[in-house]
Amino acid sequence: MILTTQKTIEDKKIIVFLQYKNHFVMKTNKLSKKTRDKVGFISYIVPEFAKSYKMSMPASYQYLKKYGAWDYLNENWWALHTDNPFWTVRYLYDVCYENGGLR
Repeated sequence: MILTTQKTIEDKKIIVFLQYKNHFVMKTNKLSKKTRDKVGFISYIVPEFAKSYKMSMPASYQYLKKYGAWDYLNENWWALHTDNPFWTVRYLYDVCYENGGLR
């Protein structure tokens, strides 16, 4: 069995395609509010980080991933989303800097 997943945030659904002997079965699950909030916050703050440090979106994602801020963001998004975006971007920078980031 091969499992492929397609996520659609606009519909607030996850569509899972299961392939079994060349037949596809589609299963649809609704995203929880917490998951939608997390995706919404991360999809807002990463472009803010990119804009603040004059980086492209792919470069900012790779930078955050390489220096540990992506994991920090995913683990602490709930606390970070209550703060001012300026300070959240700064915290992400600090995490990257502590892990060897130089930008």
